[in-house]
Amino acid sequence: MLATPTRTLHRHLDVDGVRVFYRESVPDRADAPVLLLLHGFPSGSHQFRGLIDALGSQYRLIAPDHAGFGHTEAPDGFTYTFDRLADITEGFIERLGLDRFVMYVFDFGAPIGLRVAERRPEWIAGLVVQNGNAYQEGLSDLALGLIGLTAQTPGAEETIADVLTLAGTRSQYETGVADPELLAPDGWTLDQHFLDLPGRKEAQRSLILDYRSNFERYGDWQAWLRDHTPPTLITWGRHDPFFTEPGARAYLRDLPDAELHLLDTGHFALETHLPEIAPLIADFLDRAWK
Repeated sequence: MLATPTRTLHRHLDVDGVRVFYRESVPDRADAPVLLLLHGFPSGSHQFRGLIDALGSQYRLIAPDHAGFGHTEAPDGFTYTFDRLADITEGFIERLGLDRFVMYVFDFGAPIGLRVAERRPEWIAGLVVQNGNAYQEGLSDLALGLIGLTAQTPGAEETIADVLTLAGTRSQYETGVADPELLAPDGWTLDQHFLDLPGRKEAQRSLILDYRSNFERYGDWQAWLRDHTPPTLITWGRHDPFFTEPGARAYLRDLPDAELHLLDTGHFALETHLPEIAPLIADFLDRAWK
């Protein structure tokens, strides 16, 4: 029997002057569990298309593009910091009328989502963490080098510019992947299309320079995890060049009941391991929602 095809809506929602684009699946039942998908750098909600197709007929999956990414349109003069991106995400959730959901956090989506969780813990029914770091030991030397940059650091502009090239974007997909033939080139090609839009590289430069604000809040987020103990599923590409395997294991210090799955892949684990990850998420959603 064929699986029920997923119907996906593609919409915009105005939040504090930002025209947020998002994808939303239409599940077969109105009371389906809700999964909010927060993407990472340098991608957008399109990174979740495969997951939405796989699970969207059973669960309500909602994937917004952050300001500075994808199809979301921010006004001139928007301040690109992680605090502001969290503000927009919180407002987006309020505008949708969501009051309970499981949150999937990946890469940049982790510091954005954990800020929201701190502010509104009653919303969080559970966490799915996929290469979303919140621990110092999860930072590779490459990540530490980027976090350490300031506007005054010699060579900072050149270093950031290299990260935002097509070669830099592609390497984030390919590094740590055992079988490159599993990677469709559409991901990095679409990411680079959006990076090359007017103003986008300046937005990403601001966010990279602001990333140290996340590092400074790791202790607060770890305390939040200990205090609230949300049900948590961790699916982690263990060969990620930015966020290393010790960062995945570190969650177990504060969430000893978390479910950990280490995958033989890199940063964008869904690109190569969707058949393994999707059933794990489905099972977790059923348990966490109850």
